[in-house]
Amino acid sequence: MSKEEKNDQEETKEKIEKEDIIENKDENLEEGNSTKNDEPQNEVDGAEEQSEEERLQEEIRTLKEDKIRVLAEMENLRKRFDREKIDSIKYGSVNFARDILSPGDNLERALSAINQEEDHPQSIKNLIEGLKMVQKEFSSALEKNGISKINSMNEKFDPNLHQAMMEVERDDLDEGIVVQEIQTGYMMHDRLLRPAMVGVSKKPKQNNTSDSQDEKEPKNKD
Repeated sequence: MSKEEKNDQEETKEKIEKEDIIENKDENLEEGNSTKNDEPQNEVDGAEEQSEEERLQEEIRTLKEDKIRVLAEMENLRKRFDREKIDSIKYGSVNFARDILSPGDNLERALSAINQEEDHPQSIKNLIEGLKMVQKEFSSALEKNGISKINSMNEKFDPNLHQAMMEVERDDLDEGIVVQEIQTGYMMHDRLLRPAMVGVSKKPKQNNTSDSQDEKEPKNKD
């Protein structure tokens, strides 16, 4: 090999080595740049993960609140259903109870119209005894179904229980006292089935006519 060829080979070798050095530098620069670019990307990813976690926690809280609200509504519905069930059992026959009170009233009027002091024939006495037995059974049937009479006589007038039909002047009583019972009232458990028709006391009006006439009369002259 000639001297010139050796020189050419050495020059070619030096060029290749220089090119390798330059390429290695470029690669190192690219790696450094990529590492620097990855750091902000990691920060962005961390922020996104944190926001996603907060969103999920908020969604969990919302679901818990919805669950509690639904459970409360279901409990209220259950209680209302139980109340309605009890009311339907207790007051389901209220219309029938009102209708059956009229025959009881007529039976009571029939017995009160009979003169107990009069000497009746035996057949009439038997009829009276039969009516009394029917009245007793009627009262027992009402009590078994939670229906009771309203005690009105000599009681203070109560608009929730009584229906005033008349006013009776009584000087010996305060105003608003029940002094007469025209029709008996009834309660069904704790509800009003029928108000009692009553007469209520009131104070008599003072007669000031004589006083006014005395004032109008002229005095006698001496």
